[in-house]
Amino acid sequence: MTNMTKTNPQLSAAVRTITGKKVKQLRKQGIIPATIYGQEMTPMSVQFVEKEINSVFDHVGESGLVDLMLEGKKLPILFRNPQYHPVMGTLTHIDCFKVNLKEKINAFVPIEFIGESAAVKAGKVLVEVVNEVEVEALPTDLPEKIEVDLAALETIDSEVTIADLIVDRTKVEIKNDPEQVVIKVEEPKVEEEPVAEETGDVVVAPAMNQKTPEEKAADDAKAAEEKKKDKE
Repeated sequence: MTNMTKTNPQLSAAVRTITGKKVKQLRKQGIIPATIYGQEMTPMSVQFVEKEINSVFDHVGESGLVDLMLEGKKLPILFRNPQYHPVMGTLTHIDCFKVNLKEKINAFVPIEFIGESAAVKAGKVLVEVVNEVEVEALPTDLPEKIEVDLAALETIDSEVTIADLIVDRTKVEIKNDPEQVVIKVEEPKVEEEPVAEETGDVVVAPAMNQKTPEEKAADDAKAAEEKKKDKE
């Protein structure tokens, strides 16, 4: 039998000398600032080529090990705390957590839904409750994702809980409550349209939108008083 050893993606980083507000200059040049931290090391400011970091991060997320190449050294890291531009949605900064391959760590692993549900084909809807779980494992044993087969959801009472998730429990401990629902089947919600009360040909607005003459007069007086204060 051939021993298949998992190969981690590699990513090159360079030491970053530009910090503070000046990092905007880097981003304009297609460079993403980052910080490396971990046990037995002083935090370091580094930078990545934007295209390279996006390609690797899109693939491994925050649960996949990456071999970070820095000044001739290979550092096993996990990505942490990605930050994005509020408008463009592009990556603007990311942390790199240097791990000890011999010590267990906690990480959040995404859940990926696969297959088709017979309940959906019958007109029911799936309600996704959890899309990631917290696990504890050695860095090399961390799953990049946990798959859930929707084919198991056949009826209105069907659901998948944390206890149903398939992982190697001898190596990976899921920290979430075992009874927590991950995804379930529900009846589709029917939205009822509000019906206006009619009197002859006149449509009566809801009472909450109507005001008595006294209330209107009070509002007018209050508005006049506030306008007077503004002038003063």
